[in-house]
Amino acid sequence: MFITRECDYAVRVVRALWGESRLSVSDICEKEAITAPFAYKILKKLQKAEIVKGYRGVHGGYSLNRGLDELTLYEVYSAIDPDMFIIECLDPKYNCVRDGQDGLPCLVHRELLSVQDELISLLKRKTIQQIMEEA
Repeated sequence: MFITRECDYAVRVVRALWGESRLSVSDICEKEAITAPFAYKILKKLQKAEIVKGYRGVHGGYSLNRGLDELTLYEVYSAIDPDMFIIECLDPKYNCVRDGQDGLPCLVHRELLSVQDELISLLKRKTIQQIMEEA
């Protein structure tokens, strides 16, 4: 699936960190109704993508590493799931039984690829700040 629950919650984690200098995982969980194990899993991926910065110690926690005006939905989603496809047949590793005798993908595949490309383009243009301002 293209936008998983984990992707949705990653945006919630970013939203929780918005405007905060640093938040603990328990504060993030409380603000966004996320379980701690799930939040840790998401934060680890966001930290690897350099979207958030983690701090250790008694006063540890997490903060945003970039401004929301430069962080896009695509970056958050791809940090969580780098292989984003709206349907599994668009994954190059998928062996579709509907491919034609000529080795070309079926017409449905080609149309869905176009839809996916448009969606990715939109996600790359939409910043998290734009979403927060619209809310």
